[in-house]
Amino acid sequence: MTQKKKIIFLVGPTAVGKSKIALELAKIINGEIISCDSMQVYKELNIISDKIPKSIRKRIPHHLVDIVSIEDNYNVSDFSKQALKAIEKIHAKGKMPLIVGGSGLYMKVMLDGVFEEGKSDIKIRRRLYSLAKKYGNNYLFKRLERIDPEAAGKIHPHDLRRIVRALEVYETTNKPISQMQKQACGIAKDYDIKLFGLNINRDKLYDNINRRVDEMFEKGLVGEIKRALKKKLSLTAAKIIGIREIRDFLNSRYTEERARELIKRNTRHYAKRQLTWFRKEKRIRWIEISGKKPVSVARKIKSCLN
Repeated sequence: MTQKKKIIFLVGPTAVGKSKIALELAKIINGEIISCDSMQVYKELNIISDKIPKSIRKRIPHHLVDIVSIEDNYNVSDFSKQALKAIEKIHAKGKMPLIVGGSGLYMKVMLDGVFEEGKSDIKIRRRLYSLAKKYGNNYLFKRLERIDPEAAGKIHPHDLRRIVRALEVYETTNKPISQMQKQACGIAKDYDIKLFGLNINRDKLYDNINRRVDEMFEKGLVGEIKRALKKKLSLTAAKIIGIREIRDFLNSRYTEERARELIKRNTRHYAKRQLTWFRKEKRIRWIEISGKKPVSVARKIKSCLN
C-alpha cells in the first residue's frame, strides 16, 4: 500500500503567533508555507494583513501571498484550487507543505471540498421568493420534499434562504443539491493530514491584538488604507477589518484614536469567532504556547508528526 504524503496545517486566531512558529517549523521539517489567510492574498495590503517581510519570504518560500489586487474578488474556491497546486509543487520538490492561517472556512473547504453549485440565477430566485410570499414558505418546502427529500430533511421548514437555494440549484443543474454535496471532494482522503491549533491565554491574545494594531498605526496603516481606497475595492477586500474604520476616520466621522479602538475591538471579536470555528473541528490537536518561544513550539509540533 502506497504511503500517503503528509500535509501539516497550523491554525489559530489572529495574533496568536502562527507566523513566527511556522517559520521555525518550516526550517525544522524542510517545509514551504502556504498562506491560509484571506487578507494576505492582496498585493496592496501589507501592514493591515501583517505579512512576513519579503526578505524572509525569499529564504522560506511562501505561497498564495500577493497574488491578486484588492480590485479582484477572491473566494474560498479560488483558494482551494490554488492551494492544491501549491501542495503538489512543494511535494514535487521533496519538501513538506505547511498550511498556515486563521481562515477556518478556507481550511474546511480544502480538507473536505466544496461542491460546484452551478451559477446563481437571479430570475429563478426572485420567482421562488415571490411564490413564498404568495403561498407561504411551506409551499416551497413541500416542493423541496418532493424533489430532494434528503436535503429537506436537513433544512428547517422556516429557513427560506436555504430552501430557495436548494430549489435554485435543482432548477439550474437539474440535480438535487444533496447529490451534488456528496460529490464534494477535498484533500483529507488523499493525504496524511496533521492539524495543529495554537492555544494561548485569552487575555494574552487580546493584548497581542491591541499591541499589533498600535504597531500597524506606527508603520503607516492610515496611509496604506488611504492609497487602497483610491481603487475600486472588491466586495471581499472591502470587508477586511480596518478598511471601514480608517475610511470613516478619513471622512471625519470620528477621530483616529476612535478608529484605532474600533479596529482593536473588531479584531478581538473576529479572533473570538475564529476560536469558535476551530473548536468545532475535532481533528485539530491543540498546542498550548503561552510563555513558550516559537522554536520550542515548533520542536513540540515536530515531535508529534511521527
